[in-house]
Amino acid sequence: MRVVERVVADVVSSPLLTSIRDWSRDNEMLTSVAIALIILVGGWYGSKLVVRLAGRTVAQRIERPSVTRSVLRTIRLSVLLVSFMAAALVLGIGNVEILLSVGVLSAVVAVVLAPLIGSLIHGLFILTDKPFEIGDMIEIVDQDHVGFVEDITIRYTKIVTLENTILVVPNSDVHERDVLNYSAEDERTRVSIEYDVTYESDLDQAIRDAERAARSVDEVVGGGPDVRVGSARYTASPLCDVKAYADSGVRLVLRFWVKEPYKLTRARSIVAQRVRERYADTDVQFAYPHRELVFNDAVEHGAMQTDTPTRSRDAERADSEQ
Repeated sequence: MRVVERVVADVVSSPLLTSIRDWSRDNEMLTSVAIALIILVGGWYGSKLVVRLAGRTVAQRIERPSVTRSVLRTIRLSVLLVSFMAAALVLGIGNVEILLSVGVLSAVVAVVLAPLIGSLIHGLFILTDKPFEIGDMIEIVDQDHVGFVEDITIRYTKIVTLENTILVVPNSDVHERDVLNYSAEDERTRVSIEYDVTYESDLDQAIRDAERAARSVDEVVGGGPDVRVGSARYTASPLCDVKAYADSGVRLVLRFWVKEPYKLTRARSIVAQRVRERYADTDVQFAYPHRELVFNDAVEHGAMQTDTPTRSRDAERADSEQ
């Protein structure tokens, strides 16, 4: 035991440790800065490690990916904030100064960054109300933006459009506008096509050919169990109905379900082409606006008399003077 105490005493009184203590005493500020930097760097990498360790647990407890990401971001921000406060204490900044700095910073943020705070609040509403989730195909109606949700943060929503471009929309814009979610429960989306056929066409044949044309398209649901939307049930197979008797012909509406929402435009185009091809081989004709003009003989004769050239009064006066 005495040997150990003697060794410890020799190490403590060694010239190296004495030099380090003297250098630390003379360079106390530099030492504090070095320790503060070490704390900040450790907090940076420590926050990543905490997020990595807690990520799986948080994901298992929270089923929504968007909320999971927000929680993990909050955890990392908290670790960074704690490391920042620890570094400030090492540098000699007391609790009062820290609270005062936070108060001043909060006032500046409230005045200058009011729109950003509004987006944060709207982001909380989006995360709470669950209008859409990561991976859903949505459409912002007023802005004609259609795409897949890639990320939902407190401040913005990132969308990958159908043109393969990245669209970042502030949450305030998303929350204040109508949003169509094509992937909410069932990705199958109903599409309608309206057109007119002439009154002389075979109406039953027109309806049958339209349904067969839609059923022949790969992107269209050809049949199967009924599609349930809320408490209502709709036929899964294409269905053509008479909508109205228009001025130029009978108006038909062809309704069909598309399997994937991102193929709506393509499916609508192919179905329209198939309907036209089938009608070309039958007696069914598309109606179009036309007018029939009927001329009255008396009116036409009167117009011809009006159109005959007549001599002016000046010319008749000149003839009488001669």
